[in-house]
Amino acid sequence: MLLADLGARVIKIEQPKSGDDTRHWGPPFVGGESAYFLSINRNKESVTLDFKHPKGRAILDQLIAKSDVIVENFRPGTLERLKLDYAALSQKHPRLVYASISGFGHTGARSKEAGYDAVLQAEGGLMSITGSPDVPPVRVGVAIADIVSGMFAAQGISAALYARERTGRGQHVDIAMLDSVAALLTYQAGIYFATNTPPARLGNRHPTIVPYETFAAADGDFVLAVGNDEQWKRFCEVASLDLGEQYATNRSRVTGYADLRPRVAEVLRRHPRRHWIERLRAAGVPCGSVRNLDEVFADPQVAAREMVVPMSHPSAGDIRVLGSPLRLSQTPATQRTAPPTLGQHTNDVLKRDLGLSSDAVDELRAGGVI
Repeated sequence: MLLADLGARVIKIEQPKSGDDTRHWGPPFVGGESAYFLSINRNKESVTLDFKHPKGRAILDQLIAKSDVIVENFRPGTLERLKLDYAALSQKHPRLVYASISGFGHTGARSKEAGYDAVLQAEGGLMSITGSPDVPPVRVGVAIADIVSGMFAAQGISAALYARERTGRGQHVDIAMLDSVAALLTYQAGIYFATNTPPARLGNRHPTIVPYETFAAADGDFVLAVGNDEQWKRFCEVASLDLGEQYATNRSRVTGYADLRPRVAEVLRRHPRRHWIERLRAAGVPCGSVRNLDEVFADPQVAAREMVVPMSHPSAGDIRVLGSPLRLSQTPATQRTAPPTLGQHTNDVLKRDLGLSSDAVDELRAGGVI
């Protein structure tokens, strides 16, 4: 989807009749379409094709010959048995960029294992640092392992295409969900490398910056993010808190957390969120309300950044999708077409791109190939 937003033509190959698994994830469904599927499939064309059938394989081979990139997320070894792995296809198509996304990658003892988002959040260490210390580990509220793997894949594909312009050859982009989640650990991994002690779950608290977490105001929660000593000084002035000198450095605030945190919290409970946010923002101290999605998508700034895009879907009717966060001044990302219905573009692709006749397409459909 990221590449499609940036102008790539993306043809999604789906199993006839059933399609992508996420088409069935729900409720909610909108006009029979999964809200989950609608959220991640804009700007794509859907072609239904059983490529295990000889005639379906012939069609797939023709599409591959016309393509710059293949993206696949089968368990490693599956496509090798079908001679659709990178080693086989690169011999015929040396310029092909072939991106594989799998749970554990194409090397290593666990490469053949299947991977699902929640499993990889757990296996990759992310769940161990998410949540409060007094409750069991929790998963991030979106499928972050899936999402970040797709982001890394898009970055790898872009780099491979750029390299191809110099070398004339494509390459294999091997993205593991385990690697992708581990890469998110960043400073938490750095803390572990420095101490050899696995970081604990700290709730909303930051392990190395204080105060940098959620606090309760008189009418609800908000986040205070004091990122440096000058911001701390300004916070103390706004809050009339006589702790500026005692905790003048971030080091002292981290080591003195047990004393400092309740004293800050007691002051912040005296006034509603708006009181604090208006004054702290005016003083240049980062902060913000903990907002639900009603509040997020009612924000004029979100609208100004075009992060909600209306679309017309052939079966779901008028829908909204998220806009792209990528802002390019000359080649902007766009949301051009709604997520496709199952097999919506099969006829067009087979006729326009591959030159098949209407009779030939009808015969393929009657035979269950498409």
